[in-house]
Amino acid sequence: MTMSATKLHKISWCALRQLQQYRTKANFSAGSASIASRNELFTQEQRRQREAIGRIDKIEVRYLGLPEDVTLVMNNHISTPFNCAQHLSEGHCRRSALALIDGSVPWDMHRPLQESCTLQLLNFNISEPHVVNKAFWRTCSFMLGAALTRVFKAEAKLQLHSFPGPNIKSGSFVHDIVLETQNWQPTKSEMRAISAEMIKLAAQDLRIERLDVQQELAQEMFKDSKYKSEQLPSIAQQSNGRVTLYRLGDHIDISRGPMVASTHFLGKCTVGAAHKVADEGPAGAFYRIQGVALPCGFKLNHVAYGFLEERSQKLNPARLPHEPFEEHQQMQLS
Repeated sequence: MTMSATKLHKISWCALRQLQQYRTKANFSAGSASIASRNELFTQEQRRQREAIGRIDKIEVRYLGLPEDVTLVMNNHISTPFNCAQHLSEGHCRRSALALIDGSVPWDMHRPLQESCTLQLLNFNISEPHVVNKAFWRTCSFMLGAALTRVFKAEAKLQLHSFPGPNIKSGSFVHDIVLETQNWQPTKSEMRAISAEMIKLAAQDLRIERLDVQQELAQEMFKDSKYKSEQLPSIAQQSNGRVTLYRLGDHIDISRGPMVASTHFLGKCTVGAAHKVADEGPAGAFYRIQGVALPCGFKLNHVAYGFLEERSQKLNPARLPHEPFEEHQQMQLS
């Protein structure tokens, strides 16, 4: 007896579903392995650089600020602005988002100091917050990449492309991505899910780590990322063969920095727009994801924040990911 058409259809459908599930699991496993490998290399290089310091020299760090100016004796290439804040108070540790070295150089809170210097600890309530606001905007773009990686399922074939340098006047922070679809029109619930993931990252209070590496190591770390691999040679060429990486949790990306000290500095946040900006290949497309946020502790009334949300949905004018790069323009990965 031959099998009925109905039974054959059911078996074929079940087999197809099993194959799809296997492919999804395989893609997820491959992505997880890539993330794990990237993090292992990051941690190993971090350890190697610490062990290579050798003899520890002392430096004098002249802290300028409240409650009073004070000189701290710290360890060269080991001590960070955050370590200096620990000598002052818990409040300094919690409030300080960014450091300013010698009155002009923005410096990550967890980046080791390299020589004797003056030190100011910046928060969002200072009289001239432009530098710390810019670092906050850049950090929001970095966090958005992490949130997108967590939210999208494997079958979407998400690839992070880059995020433009922060332009606060534009009204939005940005991350450019590629998806294996040319007609994605996100629903409000999908955008809310991305916003919620940003808030989760903030609640986890993840330290944001910086690491400068040689191009060869960066290429190895991002060998499974088409766009990062393509971008790395030009980035390294402009930085004497070095590439600056940042990590929060298990998410690692390329950026010149600086960034704020932790994800906890993110307060109210809305990821409200996803603009398709160009097709990519026969089936994919570039999308620009945009959002707006306030630093933790800042409050606006509903009407004022709604205005910021509406403004942030307009296409950000920064250079688009498919446009040719010109040397005089700002580096795309910022």
